[in-house]
Amino acid sequence: MKTDVYEEKVATSKSGSQRSEDNYGSSKPEFDKEEMMKKALAAGTPGAAHKALDALAGNWRAEVRWFMDPDGPANVSQGTSKASWILGGRFLEEEFHGEMMGKPYMGRGLFGFNNTKQKFQSVWLDDVNTAIITAEGKGENGYKVITLEGKVDCAGTGQRDINMKEVFRILSADKHVLEMSHDGRKTMEITYTRQ
Repeated sequence: MKTDVYEEKVATSKSGSQRSEDNYGSSKPEFDKEEMMKKALAAGTPGAAHKALDALAGNWRAEVRWFMDPDGPANVSQGTSKASWILGGRFLEEEFHGEMMGKPYMGRGLFGFNNTKQKFQSVWLDDVNTAIITAEGKGENGYKVITLEGKVDCAGTGQRDINMKEVFRILSADKHVLEMSHDGRKTMEITYTRQ
């Protein structure tokens, strides 16, 4: 009985089925290599969502407002940012210089749009952390508002997997705002003005 099933599978495979048999009788799909290459090239080509991120490219003055105490005033500091396209316009790389708790602060970020997942994605690193912060999300209103979500940990409190949200609001070609919140509480707002 087992032999008949195996012979039937082999006969079906040889008769032009879209599946092929390995040495153990299990089947795996066959792929059209030319079609796969077309899809891979399309997924790797920057599109409209990448073009929308062009509004974030350039040299910026940054006003940073930290909300350490939700009922208290914001701590305000100044910074600068330079955002440049890398890898053929696929990723926007930001270098940020500012101040945190009265000390110099530097951060680096990557921002892009994953054509396969149809989501914006970001990575952030800085010189006060050993964590790599990642987030992803969607754009709306013609990509004038981009909302990313991720998880962060707090070394100070020991909390893990805190819900983080970043909302980028592109107000004009010369101004945009980043709002950040943790577990629904606003923690930071940066206003970028083109230099």
